[in-house]
Amino acid sequence: MAPSSNRRPGSSRRAQYSTFLGYVIAFAGVIAGAVLLLFSLDNTSAFAGLRSEASDVVAPAAEAAAATRSESQGFWSILSGYFTYGVRVSRNERELALARVRLAEATALADENRRLKALLNLRDSEPKPIAVARLIGSTSTSTRRFALLGAGRNDGVQVGMPVRSPLGLVGRVLEVGDRTSRVLLISDTESVVPVRRASDGMPAFATGRGDGTLQLRLINLGTNPLRPGDAFVTSGSGGLYWPGTAIAVVTRTTRDGAIARALSDPGTTEFVQVQPLWEEGVAAQQLTAPKSKPEGQ
Repeated sequence: MAPSSNRRPGSSRRAQYSTFLGYVIAFAGVIAGAVLLLFSLDNTSAFAGLRSEASDVVAPAAEAAAATRSESQGFWSILSGYFTYGVRVSRNERELALARVRLAEATALADENRRLKALLNLRDSEPKPIAVARLIGSTSTSTRRFALLGAGRNDGVQVGMPVRSPLGLVGRVLEVGDRTSRVLLISDTESVVPVRRASDGMPAFATGRGDGTLQLRLINLGTNPLRPGDAFVTSGSGGLYWPGTAIAVVTRTTRDGAIARALSDPGTTEFVQVQPLWEEGVAAQQLTAPKSKPEGQ
């Protein structure tokens, strides 16, 4: 049997009044909500106090929910740590044993180097810096890579002098003013630095690529022996850069060499030191070194 199309709630007047009152309350709520919405659009801070009170009311429940989440996360962390404890302990023990072996090898190598230096009567020769100054600017968008140094001719800086930071070689002085100097960075495409691998002295040339990296080209062509992580230092060839200055670390190999990351970033370097030329520095040290007396005197 189809339902009747008459939706009146019977003949009871109480039911009819209740239905009518419900519609009136609903329409009044809609109108009040619309008025409050329009009022809040014009004045966004009008109900800030009510929002704050509402937040205060629900704050205990929110804190309880947050504490429950933290406790549940801690419980699952403890549970997962219980099942993976043995694996982590075993891995740490293997790493500790390997580190002890590496420490013993490094200690033996240091002792051997100490004996050889004593036998050959060698001594470390660190050049006395010409000037210590701040890098006050560097190119970031140009295809060329230069930096501006806050020291110049008045400080003893000359063209060609190498510039280095605590992390490694930065470049060399290209132009000199009275108080400032222009530095050609090692990442510039016109920069070529003779280098060698720190582990075995394999010679190569480091050429800038203009993007903060260096192209390492081996002098002796053949099978490429370079590997990612190999460290390179200056070789001293050419009489410009002091040997043994850190310069780059290999990131990936190529057919005839490798791509390396420059260790010293001018963008994050604050102070640098200007060193004398390698040949002039050696000559100056020889002139200032005390002369040894002949035997028998």
